Amino acid sequence: MSAVAEPTSPHVMNTYGRLPIALSHGQGCRVWDTNGKAYLDGLGGIAVNTLGHNHPQLVPALQDQLTKIIHSSNYYHVPGQEILAKKLTELSGMTNAFFCCTGLEANEAAIKLARKFGHDKGIEKPQIVVYEKAFHGRSIATLSATGNPKIQAGFGPLVEGFIRVPLNDIEALKKATEGNPNVVAVFFETIQGEGGINPMRWDYLKQVRALCDQQDWLMMIDEVQCGMGRTGKWFAHQWAGIVPDVMPLAKGLGSGVPIGAVVAGPRAANIFQPGNHGTTFGGNPLAMRAGIETIRIMEEQKLLAHVDKVGTHLKSALQAAFEGVAGVKEVRGQGLMLGIELDRPAGAILARACDAGLLLSVTADSVIRLVPPLILSVAEADEIVAILAPIVKAFLAE
Repeated sequence: MSAVAEPTSPHVMNTYGRLPIALSHGQGCRVWDTNGKAYLDGLGGIAVNTLGHNHPQLVPALQDQLTKIIHSSNYYHVPGQEILAKKLTELSGMTNAFFCCTGLEANEAAIKLARKFGHDKGIEKPQIVVYEKAFHGRSIATLSATGNPKIQAGFGPLVEGFIRVPLNDIEALKKATEGNPNVVAVFFETIQGEGGINPMRWDYLKQVRALCDQQDWLMMIDEVQCGMGRTGKWFAHQWAGIVPDVMPLAKGLGSGVPIGAVVAGPRAANIFQPGNHGTTFGGNPLAMRAGIETIRIMEEQKLLAHVDKVGTHLKSALQAAFEGVAGVKEVRGQGLMLGIELDRPAGAILARACDAGLLLSVTADSVIRLVPPLILSVAEADEIVAILAPIVKAFLAE
């Protein structure tokens, strides 16, 4: 198997380096391709399929919604928005929510919130602090906030108004913003996903919260990939005992149905007024039902405690499997958001794991990323290690 397949159709834009398989159906944490081969899903649609595949409670709920109304538009009240917004604010300790369709849109809305926050204070050219290795999306604004020169290449000029700092260095943050009256927000992922599963330290998060309060900046935490129970808390920053002012969500919120949200606290909740922001598809009844049911099922099945247990087991098993293995730099992350960093580019692992019946991804060139469905069992976690460890060891021995 080659690592990158040819485009499956001459009519589809060649925007992805795809593996040469197509998935036809799934059940739990397993999926099958169109040739009938089974795979253990260690990727979860890139941290999207929270409840796995063909969940016995989610699917009937979505079927029920399909028979009622799929889309109505935001000219009218959408009752599901009120229900889901109330639930998200309760879980987060925040106050209001706006709904869109993707993480990119949620992050774009956060950037707009920060700029409007600044303009409302009389700041003509607001600036937002962002981070090295960050990933916030591929629109021109979110691409500009992203810290990856490779994916920025060819799309200049980028949007101005961003100040970039290193992770987990409060003195660097203070130095980069010292005496600058235009700073309005600090924007980051609690655990960077595309950047290589890089966690922010809990003590650092508390320091940033204190600095934002002191300076009257918005603390904006991108929980698109690390939120919705992935680390064993509803939102990864909750491990640090803090509450942000703005929190973009997406991915796992709808268990596969496209959905995004921006949850805001008192400092940011009333910045947008009618006409400032909007969306055609965002907040539609089908997506809202998906979000409501996802949270309901997660609560009923006590998935947060489950993720903490299985994630701790998987991380320990990976660390044990790779202890002393030359070429493995670190196993890191939390819950079911884990990365195995190698000392060399690891792209070849993708196809080899796929051949062996395991789906995963490689991010930041050298980090093997595991973000399986949150229903993953201990036995399935052990199966991931049993498949992956020999592949990595053989690769590193070449």
